[in-house]
Amino acid sequence: LRTNIEFTGIENKVICITSCAANDGKSSISFNLARILADNDKKVLLVDADMRNSVLLDRVGISRNLKGLSHFLAGKENMMDTIYSTNHKRLFLMPTGVFPKNPTELLNKPRMAQLLETSREAFEYVIIDAPPLGQVIDAAVIAKEADASILVLSSGRISRKMARNVKWQLEQANANILGVVLNRVDIRDHGYGH
Repeated sequence: LRTNIEFTGIENKVICITSCAANDGKSSISFNLARILADNDKKVLLVDADMRNSVLLDRVGISRNLKGLSHFLAGKENMMDTIYSTNHKRLFLMPTGVFPKNPTELLNKPRMAQLLETSREAFEYVIIDAPPLGQVIDAAVIAKEADASILVLSSGRISRKMARNVKWQLEQANANILGVVLNRVDIRDHGYGH
């Protein structure tokens, strides 16, 4: 995945990762992609933009009381006070902050575009863990500001119709779709040709 992304071109620095539904594995994909990019000597910012149901903080063992994206978008904090270093060299994290009542409205504010523009200058990659687009529109709002988007699908869980609908929503946001990550594939269950 890292190699494929690097070969899409240097203009794809800000990448929105979304899925059709919860538990498709997009937060794990986002974190592991950010980590492996950082391990490859890239300065990376991982933005936890799932301001409705973030699981990233629990998975990486970070306190939910940190100031983060919601604080910045609401104008309560400046950007540098919401970005934290991690125990992975060159990997930085902007957590969600408090869960706001109006995440879509906050994401639509000019401060989101400002955040991504400033991040493009300061980091080699910005990986955005967005909410599932099959459930809320937030990821489409983020994708229209990002350089590229990746859709995570969980094998055997998501219907073709739902996947097509989420792809259509990304296209309506004028998102540059890099491709799909098919997650949780059990290769033992499928013979050659499936």
